Amino acid sequence: MPAITLVRIYRAAFGLLGLSSLVIELATLHERHRLHLGNFLSYFTVEANLFAGFVLLLSGFALTAAGEPAWLAFLRGAATLYLAITGLVFSLLLAGLEGVEFTAVPWDNLVLHYVMPAVIVGDWLIAPTRRRIAFRSGLSWLAFPLAYVVYSLIRGHSTHWYPYPFLDPGPRGYTGVIQSSIGIALTAAVLVWIVTLLTGSGSLLARARSLAA
Repeated sequence: MPAITLVRIYRAAFGLLGLSSLVIELATLHERHRLHLGNFLSYFTVEANLFAGFVLLLSGFALTAAGEPAWLAFLRGAATLYLAITGLVFSLLLAGLEGVEFTAVPWDNLVLHYVMPAVIVGDWLIAPTRRRIAFRSGLSWLAFPLAYVVYSLIRGHSTHWYPYPFLDPGPRGYTGVIQSSIGIALTAAVLVWIVTLLTGSGSLLARARSLAA
């Protein structure tokens, strides 16, 4: 089977896995009478996986022997960043919390916080875009996480509900929220640099492949 066909298949398969996990979460919460759609859609994990799932499906269908269009490569880079943030933040700040139910269906936690981030980062390494994405352009990807923090704080102030403990100003005040947000923003900027570094025919990854060949 040609390599391009395999890439198409696993992108479509994991795209469907991520999206179906979100659908199962919705259905389960609704069945248990615990669904609050506004809260559900306010989780960065949900938004990032929703975006990445569609991007994986789209990139699977749009991939050709000539590569992919620039706009799709840009979307893939953004999806890679957002799920990398999801995986890192969950592993470092949330996974150790006891007595917290992160998902209504236990295996969805594995899919949304571990499997999907690993898959999309792995996809960026296995099938990187041939188109160069400049670091300056990649920094625009940070607009969404920054807007998300602002949205969460404004909505949380109104509803008294925050999607994540590090966004809740109650325990530590807004100083703690700002400190956590700055730390995540700096980490995200480093991730942007790494993601963009691996793009283009002249990237370190491409050079390593050519030497191995």
